[in-house]
Amino acid sequence: MPELRVHRVTKYDPADRDENGWYVGPLDVDCDEGPIEAAYLETAAAFARAAGVERLTVRDPGGTAVDDWSGPAAERTGAAGLFAEPTGFHDGAEVDLATGIELVRAMLRESGGWCRLEAGDRFFVHVGWDLYMYVGTAGPVGPGVERARELGLFPEPLDESPYAPEPDGSASEVPADAAYWERLERAVAAGGVRLLQEYFAGSAARWHRLEAEGDVAAVRARLVPRSRLSAWPSLFGAAPAEVLGGLDPEGYHHLLVEHPGGVLSGCWVDLEDAEDTAVLDGAVRLALVPEGPGALPDAVLPDADGVVRVRGYG
Repeated sequence: MPELRVHRVTKYDPADRDENGWYVGPLDVDCDEGPIEAAYLETAAAFARAAGVERLTVRDPGGTAVDDWSGPAAERTGAAGLFAEPTGFHDGAEVDLATGIELVRAMLRESGGWCRLEAGDRFFVHVGWDLYMYVGTAGPVGPGVERARELGLFPEPLDESPYAPEPDGSASEVPADAAYWERLERAVAAGGVRLLQEYFAGSAARWHRLEAEGDVAAVRARLVPRSRLSAWPSLFGAAPAEVLGGLDPEGYHHLLVEHPGGVLSGCWVDLEDAEDTAVLDGAVRLALVPEGPGALPDAVLPDADGVVRVRGYG
């Protein structure tokens, strides 16, 4: 694997840093959504083009909730506005360079959705807090460095990005392989499992019913690549008012919501804002999702070759 040369790219002049490297100059940490933002985007694109990168892979997506994806795509913000369906934003999804740069824009604005963007072992771009961008490339760095300086930014070489992924932990993940699906089929037939929760991007998840013969195969066919799966028994019981009335007023709770027509969704609420949470409007049934493991060990969808490549959503 070639060694990537890494640069931190910011609008902050290194001359305005203290002895510990903290910026103490006059600039704020907000995105201007204007010329400075455009400079970041053009710099990232310049590094990518110099590396011969035309497509990027979404890795480790998170920082978004299903609610961010409601309404027409043209009216959404952040990552939600770049995909026709929420499930398009998942680990391993490939996008063209233009879409990747728009994802960088969304991360600079902190407008919903975060991920690492990579092109194999040739290139990456990471966006951190306070308009810190990190670019790593196996290609020539001159074009990107020069373009950053032309646009008034400060590219500084680093040993590595602070947002570099942790060592690959995929070997410790339980794969959703043939044995897993056989166990799930048996659990559904025995009545021990009635719901499958599918996490596809951080906290973004879908819920699927498993109640009739053939449901497992039908649900399996529409799962998002590299999703994390949790199997649950039937969680519904008390009426919505009883569920809300039994919540710890000091806690934060994960609720499963059944809407008219049987549509399922999940949300996290505290008791104070539960009544103002739009996802609870018109709820037919509510259930508190327990902490801890479900009816089966959580599993991760492997790629077509049987290899688990997710690095976790944390």
